Amino acid sequence: MTAEELDDLAQRFATCTLPKPQWTHAAHLAVGLWHVNRYGADEAQEHLRGGIRRLNESHGTINSSTGGYHETVTRAYVQLLAAFTEQYPGVPVAEQLRRLLAGPLADKAALFSFYSRGRLESAAARLGWVEPDLAPLAR
Repeated sequence: MTAEELDDLAQRFATCTLPKPQWTHAAHLAVGLWHVNRYGADEAQEHLRGGIRRLNESHGTINSSTGGYHETVTRAYVQLLAAFTEQYPGVPVAEQLRRLLAGPLADKAALFSFYSRGRLESAAARLGWVEPDLAPLAR
């Protein structure tokens, strides 16, 4: 993905014009990485929290304790993405994304290295931040 394509993806995310079939795990990672690069982890978290909820609603997905936005997954990935970007100072975001998608964080099961399934899939983790129970996240 080029820098222009990544900017376009982030724009379609922000304006809720990204079709649901295109809101894949890789798109989540790309949008997250773009936000972390653009705003830093703390502000990226706020943009992503609101943006994912709005995009879900635009797709007809209800954000609840059983579906839609997941606070712990989003916050954990923001932390991991921030640590990832620190490894590549000065590397353009499009190249960072290529490396990210070729690495272990691109695996949909990546968070299970840090969380037990029951803990990550709990309503408490979906609705609020839950600390990992298997290994600490990179900070």
